[in-house]
Amino acid sequence: VQAVCSGFLYALSVADSMLRTGAADHALVIGAETFSRILDWEDRATCVLFGDGAGAVVLKAEHGGDRGILVSRLHADGRHNQLLYVDGGPSTTQTVGKLRMKGQEVFRHAVTNLADVLREVMEAAGLSVSDIDWVVPHQANRRILDATARKLGLPAERVIVTVDQHANTSAASVPLALDAGVSDGRIKPGDLLVLEAMGGGFTWGAAAVRY
Repeated sequence: VQAVCSGFLYALSVADSMLRTGAADHALVIGAETFSRILDWEDRATCVLFGDGAGAVVLKAEHGGDRGILVSRLHADGRHNQLLYVDGGPSTTQTVGKLRMKGQEVFRHAVTNLADVLREVMEAAGLSVSDIDWVVPHQANRRILDATARKLGLPAERVIVTVDQHANTSAASVPLALDAGVSDGRIKPGDLLVLEAMGGGFTWGAAAVRY
């Protein structure tokens, strides 16, 4: 499932739907990126922001339990495809192409869209933003993470931040942040998490999860 930085959440939603309908009992959802292949190393506005990485989760169908994916919501709007894109491809330039980004405009859309979809999933789950134990976001950059938290009225201490460790790894960043929060003991069984991401195109989404 290719939705760039939102890809992990798109794949998570597909896997969740398959488990709910009985099409599968288990699912392995992987987010992996090698952005180093498409970076313009002379463009300091982008090359210092991105990294390579991979992360994964295993899902198991359980009926009657109160843990797991409570609700997810996905969105896309192709009108903004020129704000964050790759300027090539085998069918157009016979090259891999390079990442291009209009950072300030992406920032503005990201903060608005992420805050809106987070509120959307919480409302769909019958919960409020104040119920959230941890936000596990796509690690775009620290400014977006902080601004989104402020827009929602969430303390920054409830946001898992790993962008300073491995940069923006696109679809890999949400599972990497989830692993960091679980491994260091911050995320505990029963905690209410919201996973969220926005990527080029634009695509964006969120999922409320009872860990």
